[in-house]
Amino acid sequence: MPLQIVHHPDYDAGFAVNHRFPMSKYPLLMEALHSRGLAAAGALSMPERAPAAWLKLAHEAGYVDQVLTCEVPEKLEREIGFPVSQRVSLRAQLATAGTVLAARLALKHGIACNAAGGSHHARRAQGAGFCTFNDVAVASLVLLAEGAIENILVVDLDVHQGDGTADILKDEPRAFTFSMHGERNYPARKIASDVDIALPDGTGDAAYLDRLGAILPELCARRRWDIVFYNAGVDVHAEDRLGRLTLTDNGLRSREELVISYFRKAGIPLCGVIGGGYSSDVPALAARHAILFEVAAEYADARQATSCSSRS
Repeated sequence: MPLQIVHHPDYDAGFAVNHRFPMSKYPLLMEALHSRGLAAAGALSMPERAPAAWLKLAHEAGYVDQVLTCEVPEKLEREIGFPVSQRVSLRAQLATAGTVLAARLALKHGIACNAAGGSHHARRAQGAGFCTFNDVAVASLVLLAEGAIENILVVDLDVHQGDGTADILKDEPRAFTFSMHGERNYPARKIASDVDIALPDGTGDAAYLDRLGAILPELCARRRWDIVFYNAGVDVHAEDRLGRLTLTDNGLRSREELVISYFRKAGIPLCGVIGGGYSSDVPALAARHAILFEVAAEYADARQATSCSSRS
C-alpha cells in the first residue's frame, strides 16, 4: 500500500511571497510529492475542518472561539506572527484535522504523514511563533478521549523547542513529550518537555545523529507506545533562515531514516508532520520537507517487527 498522505489545498493561506512565513511551501511540497510519484491515487486523503470540541480539548475555549470568529486580539496576533483572517482560521482548522486524520491512518496502516502540521508553539491559552492551533496536542487528546490509544510519544525535532506541546500535555500522564532543538533559538523562555536536549549552534550532521541515536532506545524503553507523533521540522538545515544547527540534506535524510526505521521496526505506528522550515529558496525548502515522505514511503509496506526490548 502506498504511503498515506493527508493534504488540503487550503493549507496555503495565500500570504505574500515576501512574508516571513513561506506559505507557498505547501503547494510546492505537493508538487514535489507528485513529481516523486508519492501522491498517486489511493495515497491522498483530505481533512474537513476540525470541530470546535476537538480544539477545546487542547486550547482554552475563549481562544478557540476568537480564532473561529477571526476576532483574535492584536496583541495575540503579534505573538502568532500574522493576523488571523478567515483564510488563516480555515488553514488552522484544516491542518489540525489533517494531523488527526493522519494519526488515524497511521494506526490503521502503520505510518502516515500530514503535508502540514507541527504547530508546536501554540499553547493552551494562545497561539505563538507562526502557530495558531497545536495540531499534535489536539490529535493526541482526541485519540485519548476516543479511547483509540493509551500511550503517546511526541518526538519533536524541529530546531525550535516544542514549548506549546509541553504546555498543553504537561498534565496528561498518557502523553510523553521529547524535544531536541537549538539551545539558543526561539522561544527565549522554554516550557520543559518530559525530556529536552538543547544543542549548541553549529551542531552538524554527525553530532546531531549521535545524540538522536542515543536517546531513541531510552524513549522506546519508557513505555509501550501506541503511536509516535514525529515533528520533522527542516529548520535544522544549514541554509534555513531561523535555524543554526547546520545539518545538510544528507543529514536530514539520515535523521528521517533513523527515526522512522527505529519506531517502525519496533512495531509502533508513526504519524509524521512537517514542522518548520524558513529558507528563502522555497522550492529547495519544499524538497527538504519531501524527504520525510520519501523515507516514510519506504516503510509504508513494511511489516511491523519486534517491539522495543525493554518495553513494559
